[in-house]
Amino acid sequence: MAIDFVNEIWQELKRHISTADRAEAVDSMINILIDNDHSPEQIRDAFKSDADVKRALTSYLANAEEDELDEESESEYEYEDDDYDN
Repeated sequence: MAIDFVNEIWQELKRHISTADRAEAVDSMINILIDNDHSPEQIRDAFKSDADVKRALTSYLANAEEDELDEESESEYEYEDDDYDN
């Protein structure tokens, strides 16, 4: 999926999306781009002049970092079966 093409489509479509619904739409677009192997840096570069995308990408990265920290802290408390051999 060519990210420049996605940017062109987004620029045209966002005018037809109400401001209230735009945040959810851009979140979905970012998730689709990430799922299709576009890095956050590529997304940032392609959409550098779009405030909605910047805001959503910042939120996505913060959530991803928080999820990663949660997974790390959960793994600290996991016990192996060997710990309970009685």
